[in-house]
Amino acid sequence: MSIWWSLHLRREAASVPLARRLLVGAMETAGVDPDVSYDLSLALSEACANAVEHGGDASTTDYRVTAFIDGDTCRIEVTDSGPGLPRGRHARTLAAHSARAPQPACQAPAHQVRQPAAPRETPLAEHGRGLFLIEELTDRVRFRDRPGRDGTVVSFDKILKWRDDAPFMAS
Repeated sequence: MSIWWSLHLRREAASVPLARRLLVGAMETAGVDPDVSYDLSLALSEACANAVEHGGDASTTDYRVTAFIDGDTCRIEVTDSGPGLPRGRHARTLAAHSARAPQPACQAPAHQVRQPAAPRETPLAEHGRGLFLIEELTDRVRFRDRPGRDGTVVSFDKILKWRDDAPFMAS
């Protein structure tokens, strides 16, 4: 079973719950375990909030969300048209996030032990927790600049668990 959808959303706060609701509805219909669905919806909300806040200037009015459910794996990508990944101090943090889980989610064993996250410079800061949450809620996260264009792509994978009555359960 495969499900795929893509949205082009305006860079405004009201778009975040729309993307989240669409994902939760697709997961519920497919029969994904509610805990897994919740983790993915929270990770998606954080990625969308980052795209809304950091995804460009006044001339960039939209961003894209794409979700793929293929077999037992869900991959979500959020693409914006902002300035790309930060350089310097923040780039090292992003590199640490990207390097944490080198295997694709579909190849990661279910019992894989996660390494501790890189320490935060300001753990009580109002900003900067979104990437950490995405990383903790999913099995693999990648951050990259859009090739040949301004913008960032945040993609993350999660191995799915299914409800017993799942109509589209992967075999």
